[in-house]
Parts: sequence; structure tokens; C-alpha cells
Amino acid sequence: MSLFDGYQPLPGAFDEIVTADGPRPAFRRVLEQLDRMTTDELARHQQLAELALLNQGVTFSVYADNRGTEQIFPFCAVPRLVSAADFAHLERGLAQRLRALGAFLDDIYDGQRILAAGVIPADMVLGATTYRPTLRGVRPPGGVRIHIAGVDLIRDPEGTWRVLEDNLRTPSGVSYVIENRVISKRIFPRAFDRARVHRVDHYPTRLAETLRSVSPVAGDDVTAVVLTPGPYNSAYFEHSFLARTMGLELVQAPDLFVDGDIVYVRTTRGPRRVHVIYRRTDEDFLDPDAFRPDSVLGVRGLMRAYAAGNVALANAPGNGVADDKAVYPFVPDMIRFYLGEEPALAQVPTFVCARDDDRRYVLDHLPELVVKAVDEAGGYGMLMGPQASAAELSEFRTRVAAEPRRYIAQHRVELSTCPTWIGERRRLEPRRVDLRPYVLTSREGPWVLPGGLTRVALVEGSYVVNSSQGGGSKDTWVLKGDGP
Repeated sequence: MSLFDGYQPLPGAFDEIVTADGPRPAFRRVLEQLDRMTTDELARHQQLAELALLNQGVTFSVYADNRGTEQIFPFCAVPRLVSAADFAHLERGLAQRLRALGAFLDDIYDGQRILAAGVIPADMVLGATTYRPTLRGVRPPGGVRIHIAGVDLIRDPEGTWRVLEDNLRTPSGVSYVIENRVISKRIFPRAFDRARVHRVDHYPTRLAETLRSVSPVAGDDVTAVVLTPGPYNSAYFEHSFLARTMGLELVQAPDLFVDGDIVYVRTTRGPRRVHVIYRRTDEDFLDPDAFRPDSVLGVRGLMRAYAAGNVALANAPGNGVADDKAVYPFVPDMIRFYLGEEPALAQVPTFVCARDDDRRYVLDHLPELVVKAVDEAGGYGMLMGPQASAAELSEFRTRVAAEPRRYIAQHRVELSTCPTWIGERRRLEPRRVDLRPYVLTSREGPWVLPGGLTRVALVEGSYVVNSSQGGGSKDTWVLKGDGP
């Protein structure tokens, strides 16, 4: 039996690859190639792909079981396809969004024009737990704050791309994008060649160039390092992967020290100055003098060196206020205020519970809404109202009433789906997906990786794509040209 025999899209959802009448026109040529594989062949390739990922150490740690179990990020061999026209739209919208978010961060840590103009309520920004008043007046070396962004996108039933949230602190997952591509090229070599897919393996090179571009000193003698909390971090595989593929040193806090507002790395040949740090340590733990005094993962004096302009930190500390879920509804207003443009990408209409009218609506319609804690991630701190029990609804009603600033709410959007291999049934079935493209911003401006991490809700009926809650991933093929 060929791969797509009997596949039916999910009613009411936008399927990324097929319609009820057959393949989407932009993907017809690719699907003809994919469909030449039988289900038996795909089942065998799927098993080999999972074994390869495990042997290569492409894993993450799951702490929900209290043991920190290492497991592979579940992978579906059938790729997600993105047309050239769709990517051109996303590329334009994402670059616009990152320029506006960068301008917002510059503004709130300096003149705060947007607050004075009343575009965003001042208490919404200044009252955020992620706003760092001690950073006011501190300009990052190179003038860039959001060097690496991961913007989560969904597609609604009409096929409209919508931004779900921005990740501007330490976004993860790009290593899986690159590793997934290696696997899918092995499984579908002919289909891949015929599809004319944009490459993604140059991301580490572009990231290294981005980091070096913001060095406080010019020249070829720039030292950049990747700072990791260590091997017990859930994303340690990615930290080591990116350091290795960029040709940079992977360091932990004891490897660095600050002397005279200059950062140095310890080497066998003596101390060497560090100009750029790609930090994968949460900022709360970055410097015990500036943030948490009990941190053993940070470098004492690092923020002093940063404020003096002697070292660039990617991403810049203080970015969390720009990806706060309660600030998210105002990003279209930021685009209009700073750029004088209309937003190219839509968002999900959002109720901000700190507003009296919004809060009343949320409390009155809780069973219809998705409620999210603004300071949680990974699918935690979230209520899926349409699927919640009476006890869960009661608990969240109490939470929202007690701490409204901590919550936002949205009507559930029917996510788009993609054909996904379900091993126990040995067939393709529709499963809901999102997309996390990665945007690098150097001194020259934003660059969007022509690919991204497609996360898939492997559990039937689920809307939660996070790996920690049963989600998996797919390779994302961005095509260079449309047509049959």
C-alpha cells in the first residue's frame, strides 16, 4: 500500500499538504515522489531514523518524571512542506516583527516613548517580572538585543498564519531542525532533490557570523564562546551541538572570570579575552552580583563587564519583557508605532486578564477559552477550557481572580494538521502542528532561516505540541519554487 492511500484530512482544520480533493497544487510533484514509498518501507525507515537519533545523542531530558530521563525528541519521518509564496510572506512578517520588538526593548530601557504615548499601559511593562529596571540606560554592544529569536506560528482553518508567541530569551530547538534534515534526506533522497528544498545546515555558520558581528572590538581576533549551565540541562545536546558546528568553545561558569570589567576564559595557555558570549543560561542565574545571589551557574561581575560595553551577550538580558504573554497583544501596536507599517503577520485575539472587562469575560467564559500563565512555557501553567474538568475550571477561576496580571486567555484556534506516521496503526493520520522559524539579527538586520522546527501533537485529538507533553517534530521543507 502506498503512503497516502486512504489519508483523510481532519474536518474543520487546514491540512498543510492535502485537501479533500488531493494534494495542494504547490506540492503535487513532491507528493508524487513521497507516495512511491510503501507503508512497510516507511515503517522500516522510521525505526532506523529513531535508532540513528538515539545513537547520535539527539536527546533532551524529561524532568516531569523526577528522574531527568534522556530520550529522543520523537520524530515523524514524513516532512512538513512550506511553499515559496508562504515563506516569502513569513520572511517579510518575521523580519518586520523582530525590528519592532528590538525597537521596543531599546525604548523601554531608555526613553520609554511608547509608554508616554499611552500605546501600551505603563504598568503592563514596568510591572512585568521580566522587566529589569537596573538595565535602563545600558546599550548592548553592536546595538542588537535579540540576536536569536524563535517565533511560534500556527495556521488557522482559513489558512492564515498567526503568531502564537515570541521567544526572545534563550529559544531552543534549532539543533533538531538540522538533525531532522540529515535524517529526512536519507529517507527521501529523490523526493528531496525533486522538491528543490532550501538548505538549513548553514545555520551554525550564520549564527557564528551574527555573534561576531556584535563584538565590541573589530578585527579577526574576536573570541566568542557558548555558555552552558552544564550537562544536566535539558537542552545540553543543543548547546554542545551548536558550539561544535560553529567551531566555538563550550564553556561553563567556572571557565570564565571577570577582571577589570573584562571577561576572560581560562585556557591551557593562560587567560584569553572573551568578546561575545552566546549564553544558554537563564539570566536569573547569569551573575550572582546582579541577579540571584545563590547562583552557582553564573559568572560574578559579568553584568558589570556587559554594562561597560566590553562583552556582548546573546541574547541580551532584559529581553523577557518583550516576550511576556501579556505584552504580546500589543506587538501590532509596536509595529505601527516604531515602523509606521501595518503588521504583515496576524496574531491570535487575546484577552488580558489585568484589564477589568477582559477579566470579567474570561471568568464568565472559562470553559470556552485557553488560559495561559504569562510566566510559564512548555505547555505548563495552561488551562484548555473546552477539555478541562470542573475541578480544573474552579482552580483556574480562583487563580485568575487572585492574580489577573499573571494570565491571558484566547479562544482555542483549530490548528492546522499534517500527515503524520502513526506507528502502532502503520498509517498516516492528521495531527496538529505549529512552526517555530528562527530569526538571527546582526548589525545588518534580521535573517530568517528558510526552515524551522515543526512540532506535532502526536497524541490523537491533542493540541499540545511540546515535547515534554507528548509532542514530536518533523523536518520542514521550504520549497524554492512553486508549481506542479
